[in-house]
Amino acid sequence: MHPRPRRTLKVAAATALLVTAATACNAAAKNGSPDSADRAGGGGSRTSFTLVTPDAVGQNEFLKLAVTGVEKAAKAHDGSRKVYQSTDTASRQQNVQAAVDAAPDVVVLVGFEFADLVAQQAKAHPKQKFLMVDACTTKTFTNVSCAVFREHEGVFLAGAEAGLLSESGKVGAVDVLDTPQFRRYSDPFAAGAKEVAAKTGASTRFVGGQSPFDDSARAKEQANTLLSQGYDQIMAAAAAGNYGVFEAAKAKGAHAYGVDVNQCPSAPGTVVDNVIKRTDIAVEKGIEQALGGSSGTTVSYGLKEGGISLTGLEDGVDSSQCVIADHPDVLKKVEALRDRIVSGKLTVDDPAAG
Repeated sequence: MHPRPRRTLKVAAATALLVTAATACNAAAKNGSPDSADRAGGGGSRTSFTLVTPDAVGQNEFLKLAVTGVEKAAKAHDGSRKVYQSTDTASRQQNVQAAVDAAPDVVVLVGFEFADLVAQQAKAHPKQKFLMVDACTTKTFTNVSCAVFREHEGVFLAGAEAGLLSESGKVGAVDVLDTPQFRRYSDPFAAGAKEVAAKTGASTRFVGGQSPFDDSARAKEQANTLLSQGYDQIMAAAAAGNYGVFEAAKAKGAHAYGVDVNQCPSAPGTVVDNVIKRTDIAVEKGIEQALGGSSGTTVSYGLKEGGISLTGLEDGVDSSQCVIADHPDVLKKVEALRDRIVSGKLTVDDPAAG
């Protein structure tokens, strides 16, 4: 599984915890100098943005989208951008400090790992604007904006695909933990399937254990339990364990669904579609809001804002290696559901609400 989905699912837990208590996260970053500090255009604008990532970007599509977002913002303002790639707790801390010391117009940070440190820095530097993506601080600060996602809306659409494609009439999910925040990746999957096929049966298995975010073997075991009971469409929300879910589904000739980025290439013919988080949209729009005087607010990105989508609903689906590319009839029905959600005619219940 792609490394970011593991962290992103951890973000979900941390975001839930942030509502009631501080997370035990030490923000950090990479030995001093940024890996990029390019002018996004000519001219003499002094507008600048700095992005700090929790891990090396590399082939991490989730983080690559964040880089794209800050690049677009810099170009729009004829400014410059820097990207600090972190590798561990110490490097995250160093990178955040370096970013603050440079005093850009907005410091952008992706992930719950930065929650505690941003809180400290926001208090110490009240004039510095921060944008947190996919997480937020426990306490509200007037100089900290947050961008979070409504994952449950995309999961609902994936569930609709599963309901339309299931031959057994039974869809399941392998989720990391049995908490309201993580049920955003499983309960709406069942609801989406039942929206298009009312008699669909649904069940969820949880990885749990000592290492729920990194246990591919345990995730595979939970998937096999569902498959042995006739479930033929499986939502994989097992973080790094998604590979185990894909392996189990492939062996049984069943199908699975990925999260955060396009995971279809990791199991062509098995992964139907993916619930995508558009971090580029959240970064670009979040920067605009911070510059426009809306700093200190939390904005939720879902289908309406373009922050959540499916690979099947994005450009390039034909080359995505996703099974859904072979089912344009299903995609047409899913598009109609998406439009109903965007218009407000259909509301997807959020397991983490309230």
